Amino acid sequence: MADLFTTVQEKVAGKGVKIVFPEGLDERILTAVSQLAGNNVLKPILVGNKEEIAAKANELNVTLDGVDIYDPHTYEGMEDLVQAFVERRKGKATEEQARQILLDENYFGTMLVYKGLADGLVSGAAHSTADTVRPALQIIKTKEGVKKTSGVFIMARGDEQYVFADCAINIAPDSQDLAEIAVESANTAKMFDIEPRVAMLSFSTKGSAKSDETEKVANAVAIAKEKAPELTLDGEFQFDAAFVPSVAEKKAPGSVIKGDANVFVFPSLEAGNIGYKIAQRLGNFEAVGPILQGLNMPVNDLSRGCNAEDVYNLALITAAQAL
Repeated sequence: MADLFTTVQEKVAGKGVKIVFPEGLDERILTAVSQLAGNNVLKPILVGNKEEIAAKANELNVTLDGVDIYDPHTYEGMEDLVQAFVERRKGKATEEQARQILLDENYFGTMLVYKGLADGLVSGAAHSTADTVRPALQIIKTKEGVKKTSGVFIMARGDEQYVFADCAINIAPDSQDLAEIAVESANTAKMFDIEPRVAMLSFSTKGSAKSDETEKVANAVAIAKEKAPELTLDGEFQFDAAFVPSVAEKKAPGSVIKGDANVFVFPSLEAGNIGYKIAQRLGNFEAVGPILQGLNMPVNDLSRGCNAEDVYNLALITAAQAL
């Protein structure tokens, strides 16, 4: 895992990428931000009251040299953000409502990203996923051709690295959603120098069982191949057929995936969430994420149980997405 983050850090260091952290008073955020600035990896922006943040940093004995602090209550460019927010929400918020909404640190931080004043955002140490993702969906929105954002985990153990999707956002994706998730997950894999070999998972391999659930995945495979014909992608597969060469030979002898998949697309959120947690807890894989994909600009969500190292690593990933 160290190698993965060393590679990402080398990619982003010294490029001047600005990442905003709305949770400026969180101990883990302050520790990570101090290290990121100190190592000249990226330019952190904290959101909150300057005096309170300075006092907290002092208490923790961390330096905030090279870190910008923006307070929504005193921010000079607030009127510009208010106007841009009203315009972006297309009549769903008045100026007065916008002023109130933008005092919320996540909305304020997301507007900094939208306006190009920051390149990405990392939040969620003290907020729910919804609190982090909602402003991103309302303001930054998904890329053209992508209907929904999705959440992937990089699963790493020693030299092994895999991408698991969607383990965080879409409860019951349809065929179109799954195809989109597959293509976006392949793009995420490339960002980490993983040459994507995508398996669409099910409880059936190549029609060994027939049901609405298996048909959904088979249809997703067809749509994904149409969307990205250059991708090495196939399905539907049971996990063993996607991962074990001897099983692949028996169950899917003609497939381009020969038990060597490294990007796994789960058919539902419950399958993805259970799957990554089994790999993490029983297989001793480190799970990095969720990395949100499909947005116009990067916003990523921390787990509330994260530590300072998790914050540091997710900031690196966000900076890499921004580049």
